[in-house]
Amino acid sequence: MATVKVYGPTMSTAVTRVLACLLEKEVDFQLIPVDMAKRQHKSPDYLKLHPFGQVPVFQDDSLTLFESRAICRYVCDKFAGNGNEGLFGDGLLARASIDQWLEAEAQSFNPPSSVLIFQLAFAPRMKLKQDEAAIEQNEGKLAKVLDVYEQRLEQSRFLAGDEFSLADLSHLPNSHYLARTDRAHLLTSRKNVGRWWAEISSRPSWKKVLEMMKSPPK
Repeated sequence: MATVKVYGPTMSTAVTRVLACLLEKEVDFQLIPVDMAKRQHKSPDYLKLHPFGQVPVFQDDSLTLFESRAICRYVCDKFAGNGNEGLFGDGLLARASIDQWLEAEAQSFNPPSSVLIFQLAFAPRMKLKQDEAAIEQNEGKLAKVLDVYEQRLEQSRFLAGDEFSLADLSHLPNSHYLARTDRAHLLTSRKNVGRWWAEISSRPSWKKVLEMMKSPPK
């Protein structure tokens, strides 16, 4: 079986989402760096792979995919018998619940958390002025989302039920960066969210991703 390829830098939340999924499914992969500072993602050759010039790009033989959540769904289906077999659910009802919370992550959690991550984590590194109004606004939006999560996680161990799933995994990248800022309390001050975050961030697959972030391929 040919090794699948993932194009992108390990600092990207979308890239690490895919890497965590591949590691959970125990799928061999080759990570191919993309230097976004040098705008490699906007090169003609790269745009043939991803027409929007973003990361990641995923290749499996002749198949090329972009959009991290779509890639994760494909990986779970293509390699259903590998690794964590229940990552994308076992049966129609389980998958529907996972898809529901995947959409919640993409539509409700990701937008405000992405703004906070950029303003709190990346803007200082890039020597950009932080937008305090954007921080305050999106902190409020994320707090409301996490209040919903708090109620849900009082009823079940994980978002889609009592087993770790793709729905939980998809939250790992943004939550990781958020937990390293002075807004970490958004996660840790809520009893059930804090318990959930501590558990999912301790997954062996995610620990391997963190090691890759510290020592990315060149």
